This record gives sequence, structure tokens and C-alpha cells, in this order.
Amino acid sequence: MNYREVSKVAWKSLLSNKLRSLLTMLGVIIGVAAVIIMIAVSAGTEATISEAINGLGSNLIFISTAFTRGGPSMGPSSSSGGLKYDDATAISEKISGIAGVSVEQSASETIKFDGTTLSDVTVVGTTIDYPTVREVEVATGRYFTQDEMDNTRKVVVLGSSIADELFGDSGTDPIGQYITVGNTKLTVIGVLAPKGLSSGTDYDEQIYTPISVVFKKFTPSQFARIMGDDVRMIIVSVKDKDQMDAVVQQITLLLVNRHEVTVDTADFSITTQDDIIETQESTTSSFRTLLGWVAGVSLIVGGIGIMNIMLVSVTERTREIGLRQAVGATPGDIQTQFLLEALMLSLLGGVIGVIAGVVGSWLFGSLSGMRTVISSFSIILSFCSAALIGIFFGYLPAHKAAQLDPIVALRHE
Repeated sequence: MNYREVSKVAWKSLLSNKLRSLLTMLGVIIGVAAVIIMIAVSAGTEATISEAINGLGSNLIFISTAFTRGGPSMGPSSSSGGLKYDDATAISEKISGIAGVSVEQSASETIKFDGTTLSDVTVVGTTIDYPTVREVEVATGRYFTQDEMDNTRKVVVLGSSIADELFGDSGTDPIGQYITVGNTKLTVIGVLAPKGLSSGTDYDEQIYTPISVVFKKFTPSQFARIMGDDVRMIIVSVKDKDQMDAVVQQITLLLVNRHEVTVDTADFSITTQDDIIETQESTTSSFRTLLGWVAGVSLIVGGIGIMNIMLVSVTERTREIGLRQAVGATPGDIQTQFLLEALMLSLLGGVIGVIAGVVGSWLFGSLSGMRTVISSFSIILSFCSAALIGIFFGYLPAHKAAQLDPIVALRHE
């Protein structure tokens, strides 16, 4: 069997019906392009979520109050349950291997300076380790100190966008100026470097002050002031990622003892940054698999189209098959020819589909604003799937052509 000669014959047969060959490949083209585009969209979403979570800081542990139907779960000797501000202090003093501990309490206030008014600005009350935990830098001035926090000093650090909105037009140096936040005057002691949007939070559009100031001045109600030392979340930054599990275990034991609860009845929950990323990746992975299967249906439909056209082609070329057998072609030659035709259709469709998928992914990302990540795995997977589709769905027509009786074939009109 001369495979080169058989390949030439198969290729000429496809070229003799260009439009039909193109329409036959269309299903494979759409299927391959759909697989690449859908996986690119899913991978882009996954990468965006991962970067957003990592943008919160490095090696983070999130400790939050655990809630039940009746509110925070109650320890046997706990008067109110949940996390206290003192818990953060205890973690900072007694847990080894940590880079910083941050507690955040937010309020929304109107800010005024020299005729400029900004409404609904987020005031973040936090601790001195906030820049370390959240990985923000002070561009000018400084961050507040432990002494200022302990003594409820009315100082504030501005996000870069807030500083521009309040002082940009006047050219005034923000450091040392007084701004009115709600009904309280605060002294500006620093401006953060631009950080931008991360995980839905725009760090540049916030202002930062000691948490003791927020507890005292910006809590929304008298009840909240009484319960002011309650905090919803404590964020811990670990120095070395390899120590994450050990630090989690230390924090768990410390808080269990402080709250006089057991591990099973704990009024707090601990989640690591990696846990959040893994959960998100699991969700997007399932979504990507679903999209891949949906796109794979297009490939199967394309394969059915190839089989259908090849069966029609066998019927149309029955006399040709008889002539080839009469001049010495074996059933194996006939089967190989038709199988190669189906394979060529699927492979050529696969190549065009890959090009369409890559270009389509780029266009989708550019026009829609959604991030797309083109995966080499998706290209290889879709192309190999196209080849297998051609072989699988091309076998039946090829086998049928090889089984034709030469004499019957020659008599066919």
C-alpha cells in the first residue's frame, strides 16, 4: 500500500468538492474554537479571582466570628461570644511566626476640607500592622503609631485618590492639615501610595485612622459604642507560608482557651488565604469542565456531519470505487483513502478552529472587558479531539466503502 499515493487521491477528492468540504468542516471548526474560547474565559476568571485574593496580602489567615441561628455561638462562660479586640492583641503578643495582625472596623462618613466635600467615604479603623498585612505603602508622611492608637489620637492617613480629591487642585501639602470627618477634626499624618482595586476594595478611596478613634467617634449607635470592642474579623499575616498550619493551630488553641470553649463549639472560624483560593478554583474548575463538555458537543456534532457526508460520498462514488478495485486497489486501500479523507477534514477543521479560537479569545477579552487566558492545554486537547473525531466518525463510511463488491460497484449508475 502506497500511503503517499492514497493521500494524494484523498486530497484531490476533497478539493473536487471545496464548498461541501468546507461546510463539513464547519462543525469541527466551531467545536474546536468553542472549546478554546470557553476554557480561556474560565481560566481568565480563575486567574482574576486568584490575583484579587492575593492582592489582599500574602500568607493571610482570616479569623471571623462564627454565627449560628441565634447569632454568635455562645461559649459556656462567654457573655457575648465572638471575637474581641483584645484577641488580636493576644495573638500579636503570644503567637510566633507571624508578620502582623490587623483588625478593621469601617464606617461611612462625609469628609470636608477648605470647601471640598466628599460624601460616603469609607473610614477604616485599623491597627499599626495594617500596612504589613495588606501590603500597602506610605508614599508621604507616616502611618500612625501604637501610642497614637492607645491614646485615641485624632490622626488619619489618606488613600491616594482621596488626597488628590481634597488637596490636588490647591497644591497644598496634605501632611499636617486638618480635615473634618463627620463631626470630628483629624490631622493628616500620611498619604498611602496608590494600590488600586483589589477584591472589590479600592484602597485609594479610603482613609485610615486608629481603630480606637472609630470605636469612639464613628460607631453608628450607642449600642455599638457599648459593644465597641467586638470585632467581626482579625487578619493575621504569617512570615513563612510553610508555617501556616502551625500558626493556625496556635491561634486555635489560644482563642479556645481565651473564650473558654471547645474546638467543636468554637465561636470563631479560621480560614486561610489558600483555602479561599482553593474553593474558588474548585468552583471555576467545575464551571470550566461544564463549558468544555458543552463545547465538546459541537465537536461531536461536527463528527456526525463528517460521517454523514462521507456516507453520501461513498454512495456517490460507488462506480469510482469499483473502478479502483478493478485496477488493483485492495479493500484496505479503499478503506484507507476514505479514512484519510475524514481525517483530513477533521484536522484541517481543527487547525482553522484553533486559529479561530485564539483570535476569538483575544477579541472576547478585548471587547467584553473580561480577562481571557489562552491555555496551551486547551489547544492541544481540542486539536487531538478533532483528530479522534475524524477517525471515529470516518471509520464507518470507510469500512462501508471497503466492503463494496467490485462487480456490483461497476454496475452502479
